[in-house]
Amino acid sequence: MKVSRWVVCLLAVAPTLLHAQMSMSAKTLIEAEEQHGSSGTSIEPASTSVPMMMTDRNGWRLMLHGNGFAANTQQQANSPRNRDAFFSTNWIMPMAQHKLGAGVLTVRTMLSLEPATVGRRNFPELFQQGETAYGTPIVDGQHPHDFFMEVAALYDLPLGKNALLSLYAAPVGDPAVGPTAYPHRQSASEDPIAALGHHQEDSTHIAFNVVTGGFTYKWVRAELSGFHGGEPDEHRWAFQPSPNGHNIDSAAGRLTVSPTADWTAQYSAAHIHSPEALYPGEDQQRQTASVMYHHTFSRQSMKMDGMSRMDMASMPGMSSGAKDLPAMSMEAEPRTDLSATAVWGRTKSLADQSKENSYLLEALLHFAAKNYIWTRMENAGRSNELLLTPGQALPAGFAESPIGHVAAYSFGYDRDFALGPHVLAAPGAQFTLYRTPQVLQAAYGTTPTGEVLFVRFRLR
Repeated sequence: MKVSRWVVCLLAVAPTLLHAQMSMSAKTLIEAEEQHGSSGTSIEPASTSVPMMMTDRNGWRLMLHGNGFAANTQQQANSPRNRDAFFSTNWIMPMAQHKLGAGVLTVRTMLSLEPATVGRRNFPELFQQGETAYGTPIVDGQHPHDFFMEVAALYDLPLGKNALLSLYAAPVGDPAVGPTAYPHRQSASEDPIAALGHHQEDSTHIAFNVVTGGFTYKWVRAELSGFHGGEPDEHRWAFQPSPNGHNIDSAAGRLTVSPTADWTAQYSAAHIHSPEALYPGEDQQRQTASVMYHHTFSRQSMKMDGMSRMDMASMPGMSSGAKDLPAMSMEAEPRTDLSATAVWGRTKSLADQSKENSYLLEALLHFAAKNYIWTRMENAGRSNELLLTPGQALPAGFAESPIGHVAAYSFGYDRDFALGPHVLAAPGAQFTLYRTPQVLQAAYGTTPTGEVLFVRFRLR
């Protein structure tokens, strides 16, 4: 079935979806995997609440969730590094599940309008690098995501109560590298700006021809992936061509442990074939490790006003519904909860053995039902591409090499307002202070800053 049909189907049934303010969570690692509430096959702590619209229809469980920002940023540094822009980062994820044989089939896509809402093929972000547009490196900017961020099918086969065999196949998707990517993890869900360490930690979250197999026993999971290593180019509306036809030429493995519903950790390693268009002969080795935490301290009261008997019957766990599908814990939305993530990522060039390491710590506190405060602290390895003027092509004979680390400290606040039963809007602001290594101080200054004013929109 075409992606557009899933979107139309989910939007058509939206008026009859749950009217209670509820969210989806899980109790165990296996339950969290079967829900597939995140990108690719990555896992957040099982207790993490995922706001979404959901209904059961004719043996199918249909789900829809999404997030978007309308933002204006001012990046304050020495000219010509200082820039400002209005942009929108956004994604929407329709998903459907159905019983198939002894297991469950999940079909899912993730779509983004960023090719239209991020101008000049990047929005301003000081010290960001790692992508290419129109033959030049993107310096001090973050690229838009593809319109097709993911098109995937997943099959989960239970092997008794404590084991699960999983298969993931995606012409465009997310292989088993890194933690849950920053646009989709709870601890970063209110931050409109990409992590500086994105290209050492989770940049493979949009890759071509991804195949992943996984096996889970109780609270331990092992995965292997094959995928195409070349990153998407500037043509972000469709599946663009590649010199080798998107052959599977790269491999990754990931080990995940989740000893309790509040904790998960992963280590992953990958060999990535020729990911960068400007350095076509350079393969990379990627390593990442991360720890994620989530805890709900209190929940809001159920708001059942206006719910019909049919609405109540469609709630998993409250009637038969689609009873052959995985169990889901549907609870009132959190009133107070805390999410935190720590990530280490390393990219090593196999051409010259140079390495760049990045470190991230971020946390989000949701309190008093409608309020969010967060921080992100990073120490990100940077290369000499940052010595180029933004928009400048690589000089003849240019060789990329590490030049030091940039520190970034971000703090933000926003507050929810309901725009009807299924949409939240949260106006907010974020401030970032950067510490510049000496080699870059002439270009940027010692302590440049970045400010963002935004409104975040979310389906629930």
